[in-house]
Amino acid sequence: MSTQNKKSFFIYISIVAAILVIFNIVSRNWFFRLDLTDNKMYSLSNSSKTVLGKLDDLMTLKVYFSTNLPGEYGNNRRYLQDILEEYAAYSDGNLKFEFFEPKNNEELETEAQKSGVRPMQIQTVEKDEVVIKVVYMGMVFLYEDERETIPFIKTKTGLEYEITTKIKKLVDSNKSSIAIATTANQVVANEKITQNLEINFNVRKINLDSEIPLDIAVVLLNGVSDSLSADEYHNIEDYIKRGGNLLIAQNRINVDIQTQQAAPIVSNIFDLLTNYGLNIKENLVLDKNCSRVTMQIPTSFLGMRVMQSVQKEYPFLPVIEHFNKDEIIVNGLEQLLTFFPSEIILDSLHSTTPLFRTSNRSASMKEFYNLSPNETNNSFSQLNEKGKIISAHSKVVNDETGLIGQIILISDSKFFADDGFATNPENYIFILNTVDYLLGDEELIDLRSREITSRPLEKLEEEERSRWKWINILLPSILVVVFGFIRLKRENSRAKVLEEIYG
Repeated sequence: MSTQNKKSFFIYISIVAAILVIFNIVSRNWFFRLDLTDNKMYSLSNSSKTVLGKLDDLMTLKVYFSTNLPGEYGNNRRYLQDILEEYAAYSDGNLKFEFFEPKNNEELETEAQKSGVRPMQIQTVEKDEVVIKVVYMGMVFLYEDERETIPFIKTKTGLEYEITTKIKKLVDSNKSSIAIATTANQVVANEKITQNLEINFNVRKINLDSEIPLDIAVVLLNGVSDSLSADEYHNIEDYIKRGGNLLIAQNRINVDIQTQQAAPIVSNIFDLLTNYGLNIKENLVLDKNCSRVTMQIPTSFLGMRVMQSVQKEYPFLPVIEHFNKDEIIVNGLEQLLTFFPSEIILDSLHSTTPLFRTSNRSASMKEFYNLSPNETNNSFSQLNEKGKIISAHSKVVNDETGLIGQIILISDSKFFADDGFATNPENYIFILNTVDYLLGDEELIDLRSREITSRPLEKLEEEERSRWKWINILLPSILVVVFGFIRLKRENSRAKVLEEIYG
């Protein structure tokens, strides 16, 4: 090789090497991922990136995760490592993580357990034998002098939301204060929703007969069944005028499902809501798209009359799948469960917006309330009206101060109650979204919606369902007959050719 060729060769190699080095340096912080999943579960969300942007000091993640885990648990480790690499890449150097294997290392095991990561037992099959393994699958977040822990990572679902929530909790050290309000005549069990909200907020319990403190950002009020006192009415009204935010669950009919009795609620709470453009009609909304209830029906067994438990659709418990996609609070939700809601009529003179409604196979019942779940209930055969609004948002501007108060209404008095659907995962997501929205903190709303795993099948109308049923029955038979006819024709053609050759 000539001197000139050698020189050119080394220049070429140097240029290629320099390009590769620069490419690797750039790609550490500037990259893209092709994610074809419908909820982009393998890509970091904009909400997570926004939270990472608030890091102004080093955050360290210690991941205590056993190796050689079976099946799904091994996949969880790989997914966790991939997503943590994205967190680190978008953190501008402010987040670092490291994996540790505590097995056979007493010091690491002690450290993990002191941090809240406990050993767990999992069952696996090795060499055709069931084996119980003790493993670690948790992580610890260290930021400044604070610490948060995820004790056990069992599944990939909801993992990004959980990680981002922990980071946000450490970065935003001051929790917002919200309140669960009650009235003098109100008895509501809402301990479950209170415990869940305490994870993210400072939750206080207040009575409306006293002035609502200024530091409470959101008030939750559930199921008023009697009139408010003059002080209670004034305190709510004054709170909204001061720019307060009210999340209220209130229907118009008091229902006792055990006795199947229903009666209108007489309360001045409806006057208050009407003043803000939210009119709750004195009715119950029914929907063909609904939850089921268990009921006892008589049947005969070996000549004896016995009661059998069966599940039946109960239109008084609408399953909500129609959301206002223009509203961030509900955009991304797929299904909510409601309990004897009433219809909301919006006043166009106020700044009101619908949030969700029932399906277009709905109806309303008023005056005489037949709550029987039996087929003899004629109301169940008349579900052919357009969807009814059962949740809405109202903005209230104080003309004197310019402060904006907000009210979000769900016409279901059991929405926050322990004996309602408060702990249904998507109902709880809606409550969290609403509180975050009213606080002006929307970072986690989109992320929560991405983690929703329910994918309800689209329900077909009876006529369409019948059509597809006959298609499934007849089409295979028709295809077999056509195939047989084609084969017969080919065989006849072949026979004629052979006859002409050898005949």
